[in-house]
Amino acid sequence: MKQALIIRHSPEEGLAGYRKPLEAARYRIDHIDVSDPAFAQLDLSKPDLLILTGGPMAVYEQDRYPWISGELQRLAQRLEADGPTLGICLGAQMIAAALGAHVHAGPIREIGFHPVTIHANGRDGPLRHLVDVPILHWHGDTFTLPDRTELLASSQLYAHQAFRRGTNLLALQFHAEMGEDMRYYQWIDNWPEAVRISGKTAVDLRDEQDRYGSRAVAAGRAMLAQWLETLS
Repeated sequence: MKQALIIRHSPEEGLAGYRKPLEAARYRIDHIDVSDPAFAQLDLSKPDLLILTGGPMAVYEQDRYPWISGELQRLAQRLEADGPTLGICLGAQMIAAALGAHVHAGPIREIGFHPVTIHANGRDGPLRHLVDVPILHWHGDTFTLPDRTELLASSQLYAHQAFRRGTNLLALQFHAEMGEDMRYYQWIDNWPEAVRISGKTAVDLRDEQDRYGSRAVAAGRAMLAQWLETLS
């Protein structure tokens, strides 16, 4: 079986709705936490597929999280070899940084379910499944677009929501995997200040998941399934 290695930057993050399409594509799913002592020496070039999950830290907080610099170095080596790689939220920012882009704080917290605009060059590929679908956003950082990549999606608040390079690299600022995972409630409870700054309430966010979550996850699964079929 092919191996999909999931790097977890935080216990509150994971595959969520993406697990089913990975299993359907016959990947053996392995996980490693960045807090695991073995992570510092792990060769990120070996897995058939690497998935970088989200997390509450920022790429530029390397003094606070020393493992970030080592991960970026090994990730850059993988990307240089065009190893199939998917980044989610912080994972997308890590990919951008590993490709030489600048990751920085954004102007506002983008939290809650709403659609992204899929650009014309994204509508002929996996992201077509997300057109007009409210999906979860939970971030306050953004990045410049890396060289030799294609911008696929934007939102009203953040221009850089998704990009790709060829068929083997996909970076998603949003959380199309979330909508049915109970860890979402942990996000709300663990980061009340982020909720407050976003201008929404915990009640608002729970209501949005009830209304949009299942549709968002279905779209995210369809997107991932199609992307997996294109990998070389």
